[in-house]
Amino acid sequence: MDQLVYNQGFPLLSVLIFLPLAGSLVLFFVRHASFARYWALAVTSIVALLSLALLFGFDRGTADFQFAEYHPWINSLNIAYVVGIDGISILLILLTTLIMPFCVLASWTYIKTRVPAFMICLLIMETAMIGVFAALDFVLFYILWEAMLIPMYLLIGIWGGPRKIYASVKFFLYTLAGSILLLVAIIWLYKTNNYSFFIPDMMWKGYSFTAQILLFIAFFLAFAIKVPMFPFHTWLPAAHVEAPTAGSVILASILLKMGTYGFLRFALPITPEATTLLMPYVLWLSIAGIIYGGLTALAQEDMKKLIAYSSVGHMGFVTLGIFVMNIQGIEGAILQMINHGITTGALFLCVGMIYERTHSRDLRSATGIGQYMPVFVTFVGFFSLSAFAFPGTNSFVGEFLILAGTFKYSIPLALAAIPGAVLAAAYMLRMLQKIIWGGTDNPDQSLLTDLNAREIVTLAPFLFFVFWIGLGAQPFIELMHTSVAHLLQQFQTYQQAIATTGLML
Repeated sequence: MDQLVYNQGFPLLSVLIFLPLAGSLVLFFVRHASFARYWALAVTSIVALLSLALLFGFDRGTADFQFAEYHPWINSLNIAYVVGIDGISILLILLTTLIMPFCVLASWTYIKTRVPAFMICLLIMETAMIGVFAALDFVLFYILWEAMLIPMYLLIGIWGGPRKIYASVKFFLYTLAGSILLLVAIIWLYKTNNYSFFIPDMMWKGYSFTAQILLFIAFFLAFAIKVPMFPFHTWLPAAHVEAPTAGSVILASILLKMGTYGFLRFALPITPEATTLLMPYVLWLSIAGIIYGGLTALAQEDMKKLIAYSSVGHMGFVTLGIFVMNIQGIEGAILQMINHGITTGALFLCVGMIYERTHSRDLRSATGIGQYMPVFVTFVGFFSLSAFAFPGTNSFVGEFLILAGTFKYSIPLALAAIPGAVLAAAYMLRMLQKIIWGGTDNPDQSLLTDLNAREIVTLAPFLFFVFWIGLGAQPFIELMHTSVAHLLQQFQTYQQAIATTGLML
């Protein structure tokens, strides 16, 4: 375990992982809705503040896993509790911890029934999500990966919309199907790697070509469903539309990133030969997702569906950046994972706020509200600009890096991706025009009230990050640069070794 830089003293990662779970246990004995709200807000806020300590102790000059903790767990099976983070996972953990308090705030008045149970689901979700990004033992990773399904299934199935049962079951079955294939791959790797579940030991091992192809297919199906990549995306619109606002934010901002994180953490370093062979197919699937997501979003009248389909297109850019396999593409992809979490999460919060006022997600019911809700449409305007990567916003930096990396890999591929950016501008500007001005037959919106202080506090941090990353992305890129460069160096070294071996044969 030479790749680990062990934590000395305070077990920060374990506290971040298990504090939300401990907080949820308190709510099992509480029936008072108001206490549950304040308690969940306090727990998620403490976790968010503690997570900032990761930034102060993180060494940007090494690609080793830092803040590592190792504790034997099931010795007979060589299973251990091993956690650690590198430049790829630290930003995703911070995204998770910093978004969760705002999911609680967004549910303050939206959730009126079974509030303690709702907050329990949110807190258990937070434990599972942080743990997935920190786990370095495959059994620990898989348990937490599966543990996310149950609270999200409950969030949709209990507090969702009219078709909540259909959406929750579809979400559960789709993601479970991919997870079963992932489990098969984990068991094979365990047997092949001297009965060890330690993830870094499985990387760059030189498995047979056939084994790599089969492993890549298992990884690809598990992670592509989670992203979701076209054509594995059909569970996403239903889940987003029926989920409560906090559920939609968690889905868009964090859960989708677990698929792309899986590609970076497992598919590339464990199956590099298969990745090289199948890379073109994944890249063109990404292009298909970008175009399909944009065209489908352009046709939507339901605001939640519009943003959900836009996620298919945006995540297509992320997988495009990952599989061009150069520094600009991968750094742009990781940055865009964060950007998508910020921007799309904020847009779902905005839709939830207008839904609380109009009790409708239909775009026609929100037309012409600019005159009566100027603060609200100001936020929506900036988030929409970010969604189609307007210069000066966060998404522009990520998308620019991805396209730069794609042009470096293949000019035809990059040209094929550009219409996706145009479509994003088309569907976001169409939504903006209707919300702000509408037409001559606008419904009477004079009874609508603008955002209150709680809602402004909820949205303001998202806007802050839109402009911080948009105007000064360097600190975020520096966090990931060493780990990404190391990943690519290992990939190239492996490819050269295979080529040399092939020549020798």
